[in-house]
Amino acid sequence: MPATKVTTKLLRVAACALLGLTTAAGAQPAASALPAHDEPSFTSDAHAMDLMAQQVVDRTHIPGMAMAIVQNGKILVMKGYGVTEANGSEPVTTDTVFRLASLSKAFAATLAALLVQDGMLGWDMHIADHLPAFKLADAQDTQNLTVRDILSQRAGLTRNTYDRDLESDVPFELLVQKLAEAPLACAPGACYAYQNVSFSLISDIVFAETGDFYTHQVEMRIFQPLGMYNSSYGRDALEASTSWARPHVRGAGGWVAIRPREAYYRIPPAAGVNTTIHDMTQWLLAQMGHRPDVLSPALLADIHTPLVPTVDQLRESPWRRERLTSASYATGWRIFTYAGHTLVFHGGAVQGYRSEIAFLPDHDIGAVLLWNSESAVPSGLMPTILDRALGLPDQDWLGLDQLGREAAAPRHRVAARDGYKPGMRAGKYKTATRKSKSKKKRSQQ
Repeated sequence: MPATKVTTKLLRVAACALLGLTTAAGAQPAASALPAHDEPSFTSDAHAMDLMAQQVVDRTHIPGMAMAIVQNGKILVMKGYGVTEANGSEPVTTDTVFRLASLSKAFAATLAALLVQDGMLGWDMHIADHLPAFKLADAQDTQNLTVRDILSQRAGLTRNTYDRDLESDVPFELLVQKLAEAPLACAPGACYAYQNVSFSLISDIVFAETGDFYTHQVEMRIFQPLGMYNSSYGRDALEASTSWARPHVRGAGGWVAIRPREAYYRIPPAAGVNTTIHDMTQWLLAQMGHRPDVLSPALLADIHTPLVPTVDQLRESPWRRERLTSASYATGWRIFTYAGHTLVFHGGAVQGYRSEIAFLPDHDIGAVLLWNSESAVPSGLMPTILDRALGLPDQDWLGLDQLGREAAAPRHRVAARDGYKPGMRAGKYKTATRKSKSKKKRSQQ
């Protein structure tokens, strides 16, 4: 799929000045150097989406959620809904920290692009040249695997190689060694298969080339310049946050708060970021081209360029089956054709958390959703927002007439699990080890 729409949109903002952003208090952004956009205002629709988000939380009794909607560099909605913990009273705010899961991959891709821009990395750099101990099952494939291959999900491995081992707490270093035994689906660069372990080799490459830890490079080159001051990596940082959303799984009595699992935190590039809806709004605006002082139009056009078809995504959910006509993976991002329009997208899922980010470059409208449960209902907000942005006929992606069926038991009935008690501080409770009765979804969106 061509990247013309993405590239054109990004080039349009090459000369724009640093944008002031709305704050949680509702301050208006500073005047922009962008030419006037001819898209009609989405403000009233965004307000309707705000009301709908509150309705989702109220009617399904999910613990909490956060949402942001932006248009033309302005924040239309940035808000928290519900509570950080079932049975609790602490509200989700714009500064409440959630886990991002696989939305972390775009940070890895963007960091790599910044290092390529600075001449410290090359997209065609061979992994084996910089990690001499690295091996795949085939010697030639070992020599051919590149930085771009691992970040565009074209490593040549079968889907989700060693994710189950990772979830069984096998250390990342041992899983990298085991890649020498892993079956191959194709030559590197020749086919798509979603990965978390091989994707995270970028952390070792960054250390080899910069002498610095991957997470510090992200903090220094992305978090700080974009004002993402409540963003971090790792479980300890999450639990040390002033306000953080506890993960929830389904239990016999409703939504049950558990301790965040450590497994996917061991691969920071693939699934390690913690952040707030405030910080994710800054990230969304930057990816949409409104922070060229940090992320240049050329850099964004590069990482948003589709590289490999992902036909499985056309069947993943009702809205994808109905709206998508093509799907590809770029570099840390998914690129869809949504009702004839380019959509830049990614989703994330780890135990107790879900997340989605998407934007329409040719309409300059985007949204972020974060929630701290395994409910599927909030995901219906994204196509609802996109349909409104494109003026499509209303379709009930949320199942508003059936939301009661999704509802967990009233919050006062939710029980503690595995030693965790509502309100207990980090370090005072045991790690949840009992598996959820509901089907767990790996971080593979």
